Amino acid sequence: MNKGIGIALIVIGIVLVVYGINASDSASSGVSRIFTGAPTNKTLWLLLGGAGSAIVGAVMTFRPSGKV
Repeated sequence: MNKGIGIALIVIGIVLVVYGINASDSASSGVSRIFTGAPTNKTLWLLLGGAGSAIVGAVMTFRPSGKV
């Protein structure tokens, strides 16, 4: 069960990172970078949430189950 959830989290994480990369190339993110030097909050949340989800999913998937 944990491996299935882990794989799902990896897939969700990858999708969020891809959306975050696409959002970082958007016009609003470009304007935000001009004035503040940083991308929009939406872009940051997508990238950080995706990376976190993928890391948690990888740990859940590849961690030994402990069952004998």
